Amino acid sequence: MIVPMRKLDLAVLSYDRDKVLNALERTRAAEIACRAESEDTAPLASNREALSSYLASLEDALGVISAHAPHEKGEKAEGTEDGFEVAYSEFVAAKDYRSRAEEIREQVKFFTEEIAGAEGELSRLSRECAAAFPYTLSGVKFSDCRDTRHTAVRFGTVSSAAWEALEAGLRALPLCDCETVSNGDGVLLLFVCHKSVLSEAEALLSAASFSPCPYTGERTGAELFASLKEEESRQTVRKNAAEEGLVSLSEELRAFKIYCDYVGFELEKAEASEKMQTTARVVFLEAFVPADGEEGVKNALLSLGIPLFFEFSDPVEEEPVPTLVRNNKIVSNFETVTNMYSAPNARELDPNTVMSFFYSLFLGFIMADMGYGLMMMLGGFFIWKKKKGSIKSLGGVFGIGGVFAFFWGLLFNSLFGVRVLPFTVMPDAQTAMYTLAGIELPAVLILALLLGIFQLCAGYVCKFAQCVHRKKPWDGVFDGLVWAVFSLGAFLAVVGITEDFNLPVLAWVGAITAVGALLVAVLTAGRHERFLGKFTKGFGALYGLINYFTDVLSYIRLYGLMLTGAVIAGVISDYSIDFLTSGSVLIVLGAVLMVVGHVFNLAISLLGAYIHTARLQYVEFFGRFYEGEGMLFEPLGSHAKYIELRGENVTSPQTKAA
Repeated sequence: MIVPMRKLDLAVLSYDRDKVLNALERTRAAEIACRAESEDTAPLASNREALSSYLASLEDALGVISAHAPHEKGEKAEGTEDGFEVAYSEFVAAKDYRSRAEEIREQVKFFTEEIAGAEGELSRLSRECAAAFPYTLSGVKFSDCRDTRHTAVRFGTVSSAAWEALEAGLRALPLCDCETVSNGDGVLLLFVCHKSVLSEAEALLSAASFSPCPYTGERTGAELFASLKEEESRQTVRKNAAEEGLVSLSEELRAFKIYCDYVGFELEKAEASEKMQTTARVVFLEAFVPADGEEGVKNALLSLGIPLFFEFSDPVEEEPVPTLVRNNKIVSNFETVTNMYSAPNARELDPNTVMSFFYSLFLGFIMADMGYGLMMMLGGFFIWKKKKGSIKSLGGVFGIGGVFAFFWGLLFNSLFGVRVLPFTVMPDAQTAMYTLAGIELPAVLILALLLGIFQLCAGYVCKFAQCVHRKKPWDGVFDGLVWAVFSLGAFLAVVGITEDFNLPVLAWVGAITAVGALLVAVLTAGRHERFLGKFTKGFGALYGLINYFTDVLSYIRLYGLMLTGAVIAGVISDYSIDFLTSGSVLIVLGAVLMVVGHVFNLAISLLGAYIHTARLQYVEFFGRFYEGEGMLFEPLGSHAKYIELRGENVTSPQTKAA
């Protein structure tokens, strides 16, 4: 249900503003609203930008620490997992952690720079080691490879592919000699010649892409390579030391996360302050409070013992009000589905209870298999138990849908696509045909259409309830109840003209009911219009039948998705059973096919079912009555990322935002 909201108007001395915000934060039941500016007031300044920048730097450091924290079971530091419980007194005491947090932030910066510097050096040294390695094959010092008055010396490398041609050319030159060492990938060449033939020699070397030695000094190649390796070891030690330093900081994760959320709350207060108005000495604020949280907020404010004035009132009709939805553990899982479309408007009825039934009904109808239903229940409820947030809700949706899938599978007599029961309530999805008005159609397709008409009828009943809630009962009767009766007549008519149901009398009953309701709808559609508007509105209602039947046809997707999954499941099971009963090595293939095939089919079918079932709710069902476009209720202090406040001084009425 949608919880009604109350409006809080409060005035407090400027120096007590922080105490009031802290008190409201403890209740978790007050969302600060923008207060209109007046002649005597001005917007309240805040340090929001500075706090936002500071928090961003803390969270950057936290991300680095978390990435280097041990994640193996038994080695995890306290606070590695988010959502741990913290007493309010410990949360408030986090302000004293500021100096340590800033010290950790600087340490993280230092260690990060050390790692980056070491990695850069290691990358450079790796390239230099690769370049220096060929020279380890020679004991010649780099300083010895220099020209004299009459001779020229060239020391360097050439590729193995070019060496054969180069060698022939060099051997043909007079007054020259060379020594070579092959390293597999190339040839290390020491070439000496008289300067009179140097130009010819260099032409040959250039043509062979000769790479001259870039090194100088009294060292040999082996000594250079050894020194590079030593430097590489030092940089590795440097990098490891910095990483160990980051690992050691993981012991601070719990306290650091608490402090991050504390700064986050300070940022929330700064953002809330910008919505307030102030005079020279007094601050004025407005907030929305759930009706059942009013007493808790009142007590929290009175317990401060400071001079202030406040009063509660009902929001005016035109005022935008945040939405707070509170449902049981089953229906609450489906709030995420509704909110993906649009959160409910605070002044309308909550659609989640009705929607959750139809969503589960259709999800189960598409899967319609006892085996898949059990897998959905086991997997979905496991996720619901272990996870938090939207993933938890998604697990709940699949788990509840699995219950419906199991019972639909029971009715269709399907266990992983195989008939296992001695009876079948529903017609076969693949072969059974019904005759609708003389036309043979798949039986399950007709059932899908009937389910669609049933949901549309429920949508119009919801429209009636919505109008009554809005104190417009006659609009509810003519725009909702009349069309619900029309849908009921259409439902009965479809059943009546389906020969296999053998209930022809329902065709007449349904037709008379539908035509009568349609006539009332046409005559009353223009009741709020004048003259020609009455006619055009009535014609519009009649023309709306096209949209109505188009929407009904949309439910054919239930049959299409169900048939696809059923056929694939049957094929997988048939082949798997044949392999398992073959008595050969194909037994292993049969077991693998049975597991992998059905898991894959379940995943693909569930993805399609999730999307298309949601689409039926958003377009066909919500289109009948749902207003949406609500604003989520976000009470002060509700944006903690890492902790959950529990214990003393937390007086939240356990509100839950839509």
